[in-house]
Amino acid sequence: MTPHESPPEQRVSQPNPIVTLLQPLGEALRFMTIIPQPWLPPGDERTMLRALPWFPLVGLLIGLLLLPIGWAALQIWGTLTAAALLVVIWAVISGGLHLDGLSDTFDAVMSWRPRARKLEIMKDSRIGAMGTLAIVAVLLLKVTMLAETGALWWQGLLLAPLLGRWADLCAIAWFPAAAEGGFGHAFHDQLRRSDVVVTTVLSLVASLLIAGMVGLVAMLLVALTTLLLGRWWTQDLGGLTGDTYGALCELAEVVVLVTLAAAL
Repeated sequence: MTPHESPPEQRVSQPNPIVTLLQPLGEALRFMTIIPQPWLPPGDERTMLRALPWFPLVGLLIGLLLLPIGWAALQIWGTLTAAALLVVIWAVISGGLHLDGLSDTFDAVMSWRPRARKLEIMKDSRIGAMGTLAIVAVLLLKVTMLAETGALWWQGLLLAPLLGRWADLCAIAWFPAAAEGGFGHAFHDQLRRSDVVVTTVLSLVASLLIAGMVGLVAMLLVALTTLLLGRWWTQDLGGLTGDTYGALCELAEVVVLVTLAAAL
């Protein structure tokens, strides 16, 4: 060892700049999908918060993964069967994350109990009648509306997951968290408004490129749905939670598909 060399134990490895750049996207993928991320180092809450602006891009990537499956399914089966298969795979890729939030939210807000009890219901892992009904209704609407989009089916697959996750960012920015602690509270406190503006502009451009003026209308209706439901649930629960973000994502996806189907 020369005098100018550092002992092996004192050498500090420099992080890979590509890994550093892509880590927020990888963290968003790991959080919102079941897509394996073996290259990604263990994350923490800070990394998760940096991943927030990437949520809509994750939705777009989910749609891109579904496109070849949809094309192949349409070569074998009819439109309705292909739509059902796509919606099932769509839910599997997402790990059922938002469907779980949907069921917890509707079990709570449709119970007409006091606020504290509703928040307890949302933490209960068991699913009730209203939660089951909400999941069945959303899945049925997705299947039928996706089938109704006809030749626009590929636009629905790209646009719905993207705007569903954009709706989550809007809800995080627009409404307070329901309680101290948890990801919902951290998301609301740490999300930068500049990130929301940039993500909104990019989501708008993507919507126009994918579906033209119909995409713009879908985005406006998603924003209106998020605003109305966010106000209702904030008044009911004292703020939003991770479960309500999941519910908003699922309902926003339905709004997009309904809009595209109505455009025909």
